[in-house]
Formats: sequence, C-alpha cells, structure tokens
Amino acid sequence: MRDAGLLLEKENKMTLTLKLKKYANRRLYDTESSVYVTLHEVAAIIRQGREIRVVDARTDEDVTAFVLTQIVMEETRKNNTLLPIPLLHLAIRYGDNLLADFFENYLQQIMQLYLLHKKQFENQFAQWLKMGKGLPNKSGKAMLESSPFNSFFDLFWNSPDNKQDKEEDKKK
Repeated sequence: MRDAGLLLEKENKMTLTLKLKKYANRRLYDTESSVYVTLHEVAAIIRQGREIRVVDARTDEDVTAFVLTQIVMEETRKNNTLLPIPLLHLAIRYGDNLLADFFENYLQQIMQLYLLHKKQFENQFAQWLKMGKGLPNKSGKAMLESSPFNSFFDLFWNSPDNKQDKEEDKKK
C-alpha cells in the first residue's frame, strides 16, 4: 500500500515536470505545447507550481540549472538586487564550492521552513480575526479579562514602582 502511494506521488511529480529543449540560438521549446517560450513565460509556468527540466536539443545534456539561473538573473536585473552585496563579496572571495555547499545544504531548507511558518502564521492570524469579528464589547471585554496574560499584567500594574507613578500622576 505504501509503495503504491509513493508510485502515485512520483507519477504526479512527473506529470508536473515540463520538458523544454534549449536550442543553440538560445530559444526554448516547450515539448508539451509544441511552441517556443521565453524566459518570462517559463518563470510564469514555475510560479504556477510546475517544475521544468531543460535539455540541450543537440547533446541532450541537462541544462536546467543554467536556465533557472538565467531566470533569476533577469528578475534581479529588474529589481537591481538579489543578494546583499557583502554576501556576494563572500561568494566571490571563497569560491563556488562554498556557495554551492550553502545553497545545496541550507538555503533550500531555510526557505521551505520560512514559507511553512509564514503560512501557519497567516492561518493563525486569520483565525484570530474570525474569532474577534462580531463579538460585542462585553464579550470582548470578558475575553480580555480572562486572558492568560492577566496575571503578568497584574504584576506590572500593581508593582510598587507603578503605584508610585500613579500617585505622582494624581498629585499633578
């Protein structure tokens, strides 16, 4: 049963992967739609959730990384920045091995975790907003009064320093 699930997952990934052929004139050919595509169009395909695989039309060599790097560079040119300048200096200073190791082992995991936590935060925040909508003032006040943070705030508001500040405010 488990093997069937893995096979199905692999088939889904394979159908999501779009094969492109790269010709010597730098043109990219979409083998699924039988049309030539631009880098901009390939970027749009990737943003829709598809993965691509690019092969050299003459040698059948996999040139996917090169094409993806071209897309990133084109996007960078529009915004005039991709990575902070000090990081670019480090990458040049310590060479390709350090940069490749970092990208391969860490950056992908960091980005995936960031996206996961961002989505979880957005979902939680949306739930909080839904909970707060339509609550009458009394219910909202009751919720605030029963907050788990009340004991913390009570300590602050009833601290000797805060009482002294309140008395000074009354004198003024």
